[in-house]
Amino acid sequence: MTRWGIVATVKAPLPRLLDFAAWHLDLGASQLFLYLDDGDPAAREALSGHPRITVTETDAAYWAKKGGRPDAHQNRQCRNARHANNRKTDLDWLAHIDVDEFLLPEGDIGAALAALPDAALCARMRPVEALATPEGSDKITYFKAFHLDQPTRQAAASRIFGAWAQHLSGGFLSHVAGKLFFRAGTKGLQIRIHNVILDGEQNPGQATLDTVRLGHFHAASWEAFEAAYRFRLAHGSYRDGLNPQGRAPGALKLHDLFRQIEAEGGRAALRQFYEDVATGTPALLGALEREGLLYRRDMDLPSRVARHFPHCVGQMARQIL
Repeated sequence: MTRWGIVATVKAPLPRLLDFAAWHLDLGASQLFLYLDDGDPAAREALSGHPRITVTETDAAYWAKKGGRPDAHQNRQCRNARHANNRKTDLDWLAHIDVDEFLLPEGDIGAALAALPDAALCARMRPVEALATPEGSDKITYFKAFHLDQPTRQAAASRIFGAWAQHLSGGFLSHVAGKLFFRAGTKGLQIRIHNVILDGEQNPGQATLDTVRLGHFHAASWEAFEAAYRFRLAHGSYRDGLNPQGRAPGALKLHDLFRQIEAEGGRAALRQFYEDVATGTPALLGALEREGLLYRRDMDLPSRVARHFPHCVGQMARQIL
């Protein structure tokens, strides 16, 4: 049986950590390596009690052994992923993803990995981006997808997202590169956010996991988007210095696009942008459906969390009361 696991550097409220862990445990992950980016005793206690979860607190002592704590969170993620890869495990494959990314397979993940050619050191999962669910709608989570072919992607995005499509790749707010599974324990492997490098070669023998999508909850609600917005604008995926996502003439970098939106209309304009591109309104869902780019999933995260972490559910309920 092919055994697979996940490594993630996490910094999120406990309920979100439990959602992430329970979902992937249900999918059949043999091991989750979760690196707490900040001290979080409650998260450590809640997660480390599960036999398939290894929790590492990346405290001062941890980073002192590694020559110091990198300032950029992207560098900390890569260093932690390398640490997990160097552990002695019986895993065949390891995926390096974020806490807001959920694997969405169409079948068994282990079987999909087992079917890959021996020459494939890594396998890419293509992302779909979660849409905000309008209040009062059903429990289905909706995601937008994109076409791989660039001209087809741009044409579809223009029909769906109008003028915003010029600046967004396929209408996505976040990455379209996806994330990788790689063969666990590969010596000398350099692990990046979206790629791996071995002996100077990027992604040797890369295959594509066509039956496993990467559900990215990058901006799953207006509140979540707004809460992360300033950090992303300064240090994250909207920071200055990154190239434009869109390839159309005149495409702006996301950093410049958001600055322009705010300069012209402030928070209200930013909210309208979010409604246009990231909210699952009937109009947007219909447009995506017509283009064959609407993906649905019944996540049912509360039931999964209750099954794997029943003691945590009780504790959180008492805290709410």
